[in-house]
Amino acid sequence: MTDTIASGDHLMIGSAQDDSAPARVGRDGSKTAASGFVNTLKHRWPTWLALALVVATFADGLPALELLAWLLAAMPVCYLVFGALRGELRRPGVLMLQTAGLLGFGVLAMVAPTIDDGLGWYVLAAGWLGHAVWDFAHHRAKAVVPRAWAEWCCVVDLFVAAAMVFMS
Repeated sequence: MTDTIASGDHLMIGSAQDDSAPARVGRDGSKTAASGFVNTLKHRWPTWLALALVVATFADGLPALELLAWLLAAMPVCYLVFGALRGELRRPGVLMLQTAGLLGFGVLAMVAPTIDDGLGWYVLAAGWLGHAVWDFAHHRAKAVVPRAWAEWCCVVDLFVAAAMVFMS
C-alpha cells in the first residue's frame, strides 16, 4: 500500500488492491490450512453479511411483493451512484449499460405487481436472479461498484430470488 501511495497511484475502495489479502504462514514459513480457512472466511465477509440479512428478512415469511419490486427497481440506482462517485460512468459505454440495466430491472419491477399474483412472484424472482447475474458480472469485471458490494448484492439477490420461488 505504501508503494501505491508513494508512486502516486490512488487506492480505491473496491479496487484490485482491495482483494489482495496477506498470506498466513506457520512457524516454518509454510501456509497453514487453518489460517488459510480463517483468511477465506474473513475475505468473504460480504457473503456472510448477505446471508445474515436474507435470514433475518425471510425468517418470518415473504415480505410484500410490492416492497421487493421497489427494491429491485432501486438497486440499479445504487450502481449509477457508485459509478458516478468512482468516475466509472465516464468510460465509454458504461453509462449506457447502467441505464439499460436501470430500465430493464425497472420494467420487471413495475410489471410483476400488476399481473397474476402467482406469476408476479416468478417474474419478480427472475428479475432478482437477473440482477444477481448483473452483480456477478460487475464483480468479475471489477467495475462500477466495489467488489465487496457486488459480492454482497449477488448473494442477497440469489437467495431472495430463491425465497420468492420456494416460499410463494
